[in-house]
Amino acid sequence: MSVEVKTEQPTVITQSISNPKESKLKDFLSILMINKAAMVGGIIILFYIFIALFAPLLAPYSPYDIHLENKLMPPSADHWLGTDDKGRDILSRILYGSRLSMGVGFAAVLFGAFFGIIFGLVAGYYGKWVDSIIMRMMDIMLAFPGILLALAIIAALGPSLINVTIAVGAFSVPLFARIVRGSTLEVKRLEYIDAIRSLGANDLTIIFKHIFPNILSPIIVQGTLRLATAILSAAGLSFLGLGAQPPSPEWGTMLSIGRDFLFSAPYVALFPGLAISILVLGFNIFGDGLRDAFDPRMKK
Repeated sequence: MSVEVKTEQPTVITQSISNPKESKLKDFLSILMINKAAMVGGIIILFYIFIALFAPLLAPYSPYDIHLENKLMPPSADHWLGTDDKGRDILSRILYGSRLSMGVGFAAVLFGAFFGIIFGLVAGYYGKWVDSIIMRMMDIMLAFPGILLALAIIAALGPSLINVTIAVGAFSVPLFARIVRGSTLEVKRLEYIDAIRSLGANDLTIIFKHIFPNILSPIIVQGTLRLATAILSAAGLSFLGLGAQPPSPEWGTMLSIGRDFLFSAPYVALFPGLAISILVLGFNIFGDGLRDAFDPRMKK
């Protein structure tokens, strides 16, 4: 009599392992979306980027055409935001000016972030006398108020939009350098950095491949907040006549023109001022939301 022996096949349970990077991104986006103020700031920024990209299609008139017969017209169906002292359409000039103001802001922050990151990484990683020399240089730059440092640079280089970009970016360098240095000092003490160094990795590989990606969070937050300051500073310098020169439709220059008509035609200065204020507010509240989203304590 034969006996059949039944062998049960083991049940294999498959479990999907999520990608850690995807889970971190989901956590980040979920925290960012919970912050309603940050979402409003993001929408404002996207709206300004949209009008900057499509200004030629959205603007009803050329921002440079002069029509003296239409000067200082109040808002109407033909000119929604009115006209300035040269008869130019204010709405068209604001739309085109978004390109200049945002372009200067982004370029200045990129300029400051580039040099600040380099100085901060070198100072934090090598330490000792290298750290002392670099950070004392940064302290000297911080000793001057940002606007005075920018004025000194423009006085040396001359008034122009490019020189404003350099000037505004220059006083962003020490701020990025201090943040990057502190984060580098924190990361380089971790054990995995010692392990990588023991495997023979050179300094450049350690700095840019293993340290820099792990300190991006504070850099992104600082960059977003500095964009608001850079746009406001660039507009202030143009208002003083040190940045974009007429007939350029830069918002600060438009404000400078409008100050002569605050009582007779207040809309000439009102609408460019509102454009600057709303954009700066958008970057500020979005930067605060980014800071909360990158904060590990917010995930608990």
